[in-house]
Amino acid sequence: MTGTVSDPDALRQRALTALLAARERTSLLTTCVEEPELTAQHSPLMSPLVWDLAHIGNQEELWLLRAVAGRDAMRPEIDGLYDAFEHPRSERPSLPLLAPAEARGYAAEVRGRALDVLQSTPFRGSPLTDAGFAFGMIAQHEQQHDETMLITHQLRSGPTALTAPDPEPGPRFTGPSEVLVPGGPFTMGTSTEPWALDNERPAHHRLVPPFFIDTTPVTNADYQRFIADGGYTDQRWWAPAGWDMVRGNELSAPLFWRREGGQWLRRHFGTVEAVPPDEPVLHVSWYEADAYARWAGRRLPSEEEWEKAARHDPASDRSTRYPWGDADPTPERANLGQRHLRPAPAGSYPAGESPLGVRQLIGDVWEWTSSDFLPYPGFSAFPYREYSDVFFGGDYKVLRGGAFSVDEVACRGTFRNWDHPVRRQIFSGFRTARDAGPAETA
Repeated sequence: MTGTVSDPDALRQRALTALLAARERTSLLTTCVEEPELTAQHSPLMSPLVWDLAHIGNQEELWLLRAVAGRDAMRPEIDGLYDAFEHPRSERPSLPLLAPAEARGYAAEVRGRALDVLQSTPFRGSPLTDAGFAFGMIAQHEQQHDETMLITHQLRSGPTALTAPDPEPGPRFTGPSEVLVPGGPFTMGTSTEPWALDNERPAHHRLVPPFFIDTTPVTNADYQRFIADGGYTDQRWWAPAGWDMVRGNELSAPLFWRREGGQWLRRHFGTVEAVPPDEPVLHVSWYEADAYARWAGRRLPSEEEWEKAARHDPASDRSTRYPWGDADPTPERANLGQRHLRPAPAGSYPAGESPLGVRQLIGDVWEWTSSDFLPYPGFSAFPYREYSDVFFGGDYKVLRGGAFSVDEVACRGTFRNWDHPVRRQIFSGFRTARDAGPAETA
């Protein structure tokens, strides 16, 4: 789907496909374990899986059945239980939540009614229904919770419950370690992508000086050199709050890593494996990414630098939807959608590289940027301010690009993710950047 598709039949089919794909994934994530695993809280950072399941159904009812179709509430008494702002995650296990079978039945009943609404709703007449926005928003919302549930599966103890093939190994990448992104203006954000969320809007011009950016994400082998050089014991590399985090929690490596028998091991979806040297590093906080960049004599790219590297095509002097152009993602271009349960080796997916030769900007790992999560000039909250507006400010850092855990419906060159800089349970990695000197741009 291009950013300017206006054919209602094509959009309706796109919405149907996205909704069905999200529900198939939700089913996989909630049927692969027994009921006690669904109702348990596997980490205070996460909800019980059964809460996510019913919350998905409740949000679909709120927006597609009530807001779009104007229907009466099916279960008004549960709205508060599944309001993400009413109860923090730490409290949710103690709430009178729907049992797994009841939650599944509720979500299925909502879905059946929502598909009827999809077929009868004209994709015009209001901002909520124009181009099928509400249906795209709900598909994205469910996929975002699917990613959250996948994080819960990584955090849970016990044997593996999920399987997927590893990415196909390709030729080892031997290209340059960094790429020059020329300075100048470019168009950031979007005003035309039909299902873009409010924080991606509106399109606006940014002037970005020339800079160098890593061709691929930082790998586990790269990060092990930082550890071996005393990275976690040298205060010079750390922001003050990051140093407090390291010392207070006695951190010495990314989350899920441990040193044993002279090698680094990690726990990965219920199995223990040697840390793969060529994969992008995973489960590092913003503070760890920032410290590594300082140690390497570099820095994290800003959000606008990341987006210019990912979207700006110097030949046509325009911003594309993705690094490879305007076409939708394919398995040859990016590692998305939980097809695999790990990132591909750094340098994979040559078909997905940007015009300047930067690889894996979409998929594999979320990439921390140096930027705080702030609104764009002209931002307008829609359709509710709790999606973005309440998070703006200095408490959150922006991540870009998606990960293997992200579906394509919730991933594009303009998509913005954000989290606290201490977070490590998310599928986060990074790449570094540096300023370009005058002699390097002549």
